[in-house]
Amino acid sequence: MNKKILIIEDEKTSAKALEIKLQKAGYDTKTVFNGGEGLKELENGGYDLVLLDILMPIVDGWSVLEKIKEKGMQVKVIITTNLSQPEDKKRAMKMGASDFMVKSDSTLSSIVDRIQSIL
Repeated sequence: MNKKILIIEDEKTSAKALEIKLQKAGYDTKTVFNGGEGLKELENGGYDLVLLDILMPIVDGWSVLEKIKEKGMQVKVIITTNLSQPEDKKRAMKMGASDFMVKSDSTLSSIVDRIQSIL
């Protein structure tokens, strides 16, 4: 069975590009555009990995990460953000993220490679 990936990203263009790239790589993907929708999706379970943006409307990525940890959800999380400060990365890893990627420094292929190494 294919691994399921949830993309939580408010920039629709990059979310779509990522979704297409991941589907071509053989993953089942679903995209939502804010953290609130993302949490609803995660409640339904069944995801192997979440690609999570930090700066989003309604519910931000930090809050999503917090909830995943609080509820003990067994899902790996890769943060994909434009925040590039070392303290942001440190905070994300401390909160349970598996990886942290700065969007402007990452190609779609490099994101797929990272996902493959984590799943």
